[in-house]
Amino acid sequence: MTTTHKVLIANRGEIAVRIARAAQELGLQTVAVVSDADTTSLVAQMADQVVNIGPAHPAKSYLNADAILQAAQSTGATMVHPGYGFLSENAAFARQVTQAGLIFVGPSAETIECMGNKSVARETAQRAGVPTVPGSAGTVDDAEMAAQVAAEVGYPVMIKASAGGGGRGIRVAHSEPELRHQLPLARSEARAAFGDDAVYLERFIARARHIEVQVLGDGKRVVHCYERECSLQRRRQKIVEEAPSPALSQMTRDALCESAVRLAIAVGYSGAGTLEFLYDDDSGEFFFIEMNTRIQVEHPVSELVTGVDLVREMLRIAMGEPLRFKQEQIVLKGAAIECRLNAEDPERNFMPSPGRLSALRWPGGPGVRVDTHVYAGYTIPPFYDSLLAKLAVWDEDRPAALQRMQRALAETSIEGVHNTIALHQQLLADPAVQNGQFHTGYLEQWMARRAAEKALALTSEPTAGLTV
Repeated sequence: MTTTHKVLIANRGEIAVRIARAAQELGLQTVAVVSDADTTSLVAQMADQVVNIGPAHPAKSYLNADAILQAAQSTGATMVHPGYGFLSENAAFARQVTQAGLIFVGPSAETIECMGNKSVARETAQRAGVPTVPGSAGTVDDAEMAAQVAAEVGYPVMIKASAGGGGRGIRVAHSEPELRHQLPLARSEARAAFGDDAVYLERFIARARHIEVQVLGDGKRVVHCYERECSLQRRRQKIVEEAPSPALSQMTRDALCESAVRLAIAVGYSGAGTLEFLYDDDSGEFFFIEMNTRIQVEHPVSELVTGVDLVREMLRIAMGEPLRFKQEQIVLKGAAIECRLNAEDPERNFMPSPGRLSALRWPGGPGVRVDTHVYAGYTIPPFYDSLLAKLAVWDEDRPAALQRMQRALAETSIEGVHNTIALHQQLLADPAVQNGQFHTGYLEQWMARRAAEKALALTSEPTAGLTV
């Protein structure tokens, strides 16, 4: 496929590399925007053109919409792909792109506004007949209103930032006094993180699973690429993802995916998007919680079990091509698992570990995929996310995929910085994880048990030089 389009990649890291590869496979020219800290990045080496858009701090570069648009116009770019994070779910940026006569690779600004506001998204889901977690009808204005809603919903409740995302702006209250104490704190956090102090309430489901459905739409039709299990989280940040979920029956899977499609159709969705649900292991119920109007970090597992190249399809749709798939053509096959490998020290409360990568060895063999932006000799800057790579595997079923992932992790070597390889090896060997018996709170409980066992072992060691 040959086209005159040129794609500006308004992001960095592994997703920027992923977009560049998809664009090049479609015969598209690419423009990478980089900060001062990323001039030697892999995407800068891959792209047809590179534009430095400012200092390392994200606010002065990757969040600087004017600088990105100037780069697009000066290079003759016709499309802007925002990736994930940064400006990817910023409706004002999407509107600026289109007003400049460029194509925004993603949904319309109106759709981003509708689904990006969590309370509005809940109301939209309810109108589409999609189940939502019991909670406030919209935002709560004050403590009295919050207390009234909580009394109806039942404690514990979650206080959630209406403009939130990424696990931020969330607090849990187990009683009315705690709710009254937490509410102003949650508002303050929301204002600081998102510039909007609006919050709403939801029932807190203690043993919930985090299940999300991948969708693709062209503004007229929507299909799903099945679901992902994302329950292994730390501080509401995903660590391991897999597809399909080991918890769902086929009947529940069908109902969940159909609900996601129904909601995406209701907002005229265009591009790749993800609808997130909570699944109650005890009752078997599922509830919509929010939509991410962009590509997700964990999209590789959906690609591996369906064979659909989501990033490439995003570009095709943005160029005006109709959706190429009918739902019956998207078949779920096998099982896939993704581990996020970060430059962090798990033994020191996951402290970031920027620095120079002295040596790297990535795994290979059948069913193994590595999405990364780093290379031996690359220096990880301290200004951004600590993600080094996404290691994903596919095999014919979940037990085989778990074995393949352990083999791939054993082959992987990252020298020069602390990393999370060993953590993943230990976590995937845990019997509950092996059996698919976990929930969103499981990983933190598992880590707390490990820390307590280690502390006990240290206190039990005999002191050198003492005799009994």
